[in-house]
Amino acid sequence: MRGERRLSGLQFYKRKRSIHLGVLREIMLWVLTTAIAVFLAGVLVYFFGFRISLLGQSMEPGLAAGQEVLVDRLVYRVRGIRRGEVIAFYSGGNVEAHPYIKRVVALPGETIELRDGRIYINGESEPEAENYDKIEYAGMLEKPMTLAEDEFFVLGDNRNNSEDSRSSGIGTVSSSMVIGRVWYKLPGDGMMMGTVR
Repeated sequence: MRGERRLSGLQFYKRKRSIHLGVLREIMLWVLTTAIAVFLAGVLVYFFGFRISLLGQSMEPGLAAGQEVLVDRLVYRVRGIRRGEVIAFYSGGNVEAHPYIKRVVALPGETIELRDGRIYINGESEPEAENYDKIEYAGMLEKPMTLAEDEFFVLGDNRNNSEDSRSSGIGTVSSSMVIGRVWYKLPGDGMMMGTVR
């Protein structure tokens, strides 16, 4: 046939490169999932994974000197501080200092006093008083003390070897000084792990 030109052999055609919609959707889903996972991990670490170590023996036998704990920084944004909870706080609000870890004994508005080595709150014996040694050093508890609004009185569990609200160096703790609730203790050098009670 005239006018027709036959090509023999291999022929190469230029193909347009195109990204399939399905592949693009898969990539975007992967990126979004990764971003959400990183965000959630950051939130969890910020609120529940703040990690500090205990200085001294003031919280023995429950927490050992040098033991690391995790602090829940979210709980007190949702509800108030409760008696008996172990908290981490900055003494005097000094965020440059190492945080203290102590147990909340008395709440705002309550009257706390020391009689015969035992704590009394509003005239009643402290709950679970039998779990603690008799206090030998009264410090600021030489006289009954009524806590102001937003003042908490904290003590170490090892009460005869603890710098706490009895000392003028720490005194009462306000909610603005509190980092959060100590909720988990980490293992190390013979130290047991588990929730902090």
